Amino acid sequence: MKNRGQWAAVLGIVAALVTALLVGVAMSPEVMPVAVGTDAPDFRAAHLGRTDTVALKDYRGEVVLFNIWATWCGPCEFEMPSMERLYQELGPHGLKILALSVDQAAPEHVLEWVRERNLTFDILHDRSGRAEAAYQVTGYPESFVINRDGIIVKKVIGPLEWDHPSQKALFRQLLGIEDSQVGIGGS
Repeated sequence: MKNRGQWAAVLGIVAALVTALLVGVAMSPEVMPVAVGTDAPDFRAAHLGRTDTVALKDYRGEVVLFNIWATWCGPCEFEMPSMERLYQELGPHGLKILALSVDQAAPEHVLEWVRERNLTFDILHDRSGRAEAAYQVTGYPESFVINRDGIIVKKVIGPLEWDHPSQKALFRQLLGIEDSQVGIGGS
């Protein structure tokens, strides 16, 4: 008899947990994958070098390379020079690069790291992890190419040579510029 009472208590607890889980899932917003062809999730983060915050929606109508990185990430550091070269070439034609640091370090530390590498594109900082969660980041760096309509057209996990001719061709196409406007192969 004593065992029967214990089993009833255990089953009651399990039933309560399953019910709570089902109610929680039913009440939570639907989780959609962040993938090519989907709307880029909006987020807000501190803009380093300025005293304000920005949201992705502030860049609506622009072609954006959105990169999620950290100062302690070797592959992130590897790809940053190619991002700077891409920005130097196509920034004047409208390309925006948003590099979001997820470092827990102070903003000054991130900004010093950026200055040491002479990076001139927009650097954002989000210690809260909200943007990282919204983009369902699985590793660093992780990058998203976003068209003028706010749709993700390319997703890259890991480092990439962003100024490679094939990458530049994609950005030129999205920006609506001809090779003759930037010079074939560069500048």
